[in-house]
Amino acid sequence: MQELFARDFGVIADLVRYHAEHSPDRAALVDPSQTLSYARLDALMDQVAASLQRDGLKAGDAIAICATMTVPYAAVFLGALRAGVVVAPLAPGSTPASLARMQEDASARLLFVDASTVEATGSAGQGGPRRIRLDADLDDWLMPEGSKPVPVTPEPSWPFNIIYSSGTTGDPKGIVQGHGMRWAHVRRGATYQYGGPDGVTLLSTPLYSNTTLVVFFPTIAWGGTVVLMPKFDAGAYLRLAEQHRVTHTMLVPVQYQRLMAHPSFDQHDLSAFKFKFSTSAPFGAALKADVLKRWPGGLVEFYGMTEGGGTCILEAHLNSTKLHTVGRPAEGHDIRLIDEQGREVAAGEAGEVVGHSPSMMTGYHRQPEKTREAEWFDPSGKRFIRTGDVGRFDAEGFLTLFDRKKDMIISGGFNIYPSDLEAVLRQHDSVADAAVVGVPSVQWGETPVAFVVRRPGTVIDTDGLLQWVNAQVGKTQRLAALEWIDELPRSAIGKVLKRELRDRYAVRGGA
Repeated sequence: MQELFARDFGVIADLVRYHAEHSPDRAALVDPSQTLSYARLDALMDQVAASLQRDGLKAGDAIAICATMTVPYAAVFLGALRAGVVVAPLAPGSTPASLARMQEDASARLLFVDASTVEATGSAGQGGPRRIRLDADLDDWLMPEGSKPVPVTPEPSWPFNIIYSSGTTGDPKGIVQGHGMRWAHVRRGATYQYGGPDGVTLLSTPLYSNTTLVVFFPTIAWGGTVVLMPKFDAGAYLRLAEQHRVTHTMLVPVQYQRLMAHPSFDQHDLSAFKFKFSTSAPFGAALKADVLKRWPGGLVEFYGMTEGGGTCILEAHLNSTKLHTVGRPAEGHDIRLIDEQGREVAAGEAGEVVGHSPSMMTGYHRQPEKTREAEWFDPSGKRFIRTGDVGRFDAEGFLTLFDRKKDMIISGGFNIYPSDLEAVLRQHDSVADAAVVGVPSVQWGETPVAFVVRRPGTVIDTDGLLQWVNAQVGKTQRLAALEWIDELPRSAIGKVLKRELRDRYAVRGGA
């Protein structure tokens, strides 16, 4: 089987067929209500691909999925790939207006939903793509069992999926990832011992997140079992991990925090674990140390962006003195630091992190200007992706991050853009000006707090404005608190000094 992954490029959908032929009865997908073998998954992928082709979708066309993470969700995603169809997985917690914009931006021909997202995605007579309920209409929509699609052979440059990492209240920004990028993730799976008859990956982060997909696809490609947990709960997670003899998982730091703090953590048998992964948010050194001490198996932190570019990897179990870092550049990844003028900094100096790798996004969907803003080219013309993060390499090549140049807030592993929330606040008649900052949160890692300048002559209380704003935004974006301020602190050139706002909040006892 190793020879399948020695190639420079391969097709994930073809590997599902390989496993269906060699291990037909092995469980591929498991959720709380059903288990799908590789043989059944392969056949269902054929049905999905054939049904999409029947409906006129060609390679390069797109579908959107907005639903709870289940076996049918995963099967439709994989089946679309077999037809060369691009998948845009959308966050159910987004606002209806944002979901409509993302569907339009992706040019989605079909939208797959379930009971949890029917209302948010609008009703069937309101325009937009045709909707198919994964929990009600899927069997009727599918071609008969045994149906075969017209074969499609993707190329590395073809779009694989579109991930929307922003735009939950503003303009959506779709990150186009190619088949070649996903294959690079799959090939990396050899290092971490995915798959085989005993390989079981437990996922409790959503399938619309690249955090999840970088582990989901390697597990399937290497013939492992994916256990899908639609809603994270620390106690339930520990029971599932023990029940299924889980070997791999991907969690964001706040989930590790809740698991390690759970009163029954040390009572569960987690000895089957080979590797645990983390990404998406700052992972404190003390928490890493606690995981290493009490949870069997290796601990690996990935630092990178959904856009791709360079990735740093910290194999924490092998580098106990480097837990304050995010590791060293992955093999084949070129990570550099640049200054404000776009010049590389000298060794030992801090700078903005930029990266080049085999797994970079094609670009932002239909937004060439945004794509150009995210790119940096070295003097030879080599293309890098800018992260907006500031860091410094130590003498051994480990990267320590200091701050984010961008004001993005990472709450529970989800990206929140303060500018989105500020734009919503400014729509209210009582708001003259506003700034949103991230403050520390025991529950979420970070959480957004707003500072608001009242418009003269208007009257609204704090709770009233807070409720109004939180009704306009997605669930993951909701403000934790709101404070009135006479004037926002600004620099000489008019930039809001957000560090002063964070300090003010901490001094007032909000942190």
